[in-house]
Amino acid sequence: MEIDVSVIIPAFNEASVIGEIIAKIRSTMDNLKLSYEVLVIDDGSKDDTAFKARQAGATVFSHPHNIGNGAAVKTGIRRARGKILVMMDGDGQHNPEDIPRLLETMDRYDMAVGARTGDSDTYFHRNIANKLYNIFASYICKMKIRDLTSGFRAIKKDIARQFLSLLPNTFSYPTTLTMAVLRSGYSLAYVPIKANRRTGKSKIRLLRDGSRFFLIIVKIATLFSPMRVFLPVSAFIFLTGVGYGIFKIIFLDGRYGPTSAMLITMSVIVFMVGLVSEQVSQLHYDRNEKKD
Repeated sequence: MEIDVSVIIPAFNEASVIGEIIAKIRSTMDNLKLSYEVLVIDDGSKDDTAFKARQAGATVFSHPHNIGNGAAVKTGIRRARGKILVMMDGDGQHNPEDIPRLLETMDRYDMAVGARTGDSDTYFHRNIANKLYNIFASYICKMKIRDLTSGFRAIKKDIARQFLSLLPNTFSYPTTLTMAVLRSGYSLAYVPIKANRRTGKSKIRLLRDGSRFFLIIVKIATLFSPMRVFLPVSAFIFLTGVGYGIFKIIFLDGRYGPTSAMLITMSVIVFMVGLVSEQVSQLHYDRNEKKD
């Protein structure tokens, strides 16, 4: 039976805080007078996360071992009965009291993201990294991205399920979901939130997961808007080839040379690959539109 809202919480070794989070969610949702469920996806925890979650009144689905934060969210999306899905972390970073503010936008938008404000209790190095990701993603999507990596969001279930195959099993699922939604022409709203310092030790590793976030952005860019990547690369190679050739002629009294010719030829090849990728991307998008 379909209900109004499903709150999805991926959790891994969060026994110390999960019960309190669920209690706050239930109190908040009860005041909204909406039918809802709280789904906790226990991603192979070694502690009493699953027990504490059930004790607090959540429906729990457990992975046999730790697969990843994104994998837990995908399990939640598959299992959810709500027309609207609310995703939030199980480590205390997100305030359940902000859920109504996300839901208020869902009559006008397809997805709402909780954008962390400057007074959030977050680490400085992550703030810098997030700003860089936001700038690059804004270029790819041709729209200002306020918080690319926020895991606190609400989205219509039918839209979320369209992108299940794209979502990675790692912490970079918010990045993928945001860019996929925007590049597919769906509407997105940002709701300012104040995030808390997480309870316990962070499971994100800056170098490992940071590089993965960047690769995910490039992957989604080449899938939905290839020329935003291939065109600047092609232009850079072309200008390098022309510039090097002119430099040789003027300053080294040499001929244009094979290196310059090779770079210019390579730039044309990169451009053509981007052009073909753009056509393949459009065909893929058109096919999905017909299925819908």
